[in-house]
Amino acid sequence: MPLRLDPPFRDKLSGRPLIGMWVTSGSPVVAEICAGSGLDWLLIDTEHSPATLETVQSLLQTIAAYPITPMVRAPSGDAVALKQLLDLGAQNLLVPMVDSAEEAEAVVRAVRYPPRGIRGVGSALSRSARWNRVEGYLPNADEFTSLFVQIESTAGVAAAAGIAAVDGVDGVFVGPSDLAASMGLLGQQTHPDVTAAVLGTFEAVRAHGKPVGVNAFDPAQAQRYLDAGASFVLVGADVTLLAQGSEALARRHPA
Repeated sequence: MPLRLDPPFRDKLSGRPLIGMWVTSGSPVVAEICAGSGLDWLLIDTEHSPATLETVQSLLQTIAAYPITPMVRAPSGDAVALKQLLDLGAQNLLVPMVDSAEEAEAVVRAVRYPPRGIRGVGSALSRSARWNRVEGYLPNADEFTSLFVQIESTAGVAAAAGIAAVDGVDGVFVGPSDLAASMGLLGQQTHPDVTAAVLGTFEAVRAHGKPVGVNAFDPAQAQRYLDAGASFVLVGADVTLLAQGSEALARRHPA
């Protein structure tokens, strides 16, 4: 029986901005709670989290029961890592630390089947095509997946226009934390110079007709970026909410 996949994230960016949060705990229970929150999307992280391939697949299976779109941030742009995430069913990928158009082009090749790319063919063995139950998956794989790259350094900011112009890059996500560090402003994501660099990246990306997103836990900063044209924003994380909530609980009930 042929099965259908959900539309990729890029196809959902034509309307209002999409608000989401990180899932970094690796817990399917926490992911399920977040999936039922009413947010638009969840970013499953494998760069700064304990998530293994098995964990990611479990999280994707859990989230699939809810009307929310998952994206997976790869640990790097390594072609093997990207192939594995795609094969286990990640339809939407975010690749960190992309600093040039050449790096973006290499990532695009990694997620596309030949002759346009180098992705290995394993659809009969994996969840991506639901074990060959998704009709036309191989010739139409690009229609089922979306690729976003992350700019989070001064080099990436300088190359933003070229990165956004790469065919196959569906959008750009700006990471102020690492960007601030690369600017010598470690831990100062809302510093005026960092904000200016983020907004400059927005302009470069949007000039090429690509959507741009950003990480912004501070509500005022998130609104500033939304007002500047951000199409998708992450406004929190599962572990941050748990840490802050437990601390608030402790303050209300001091020992």
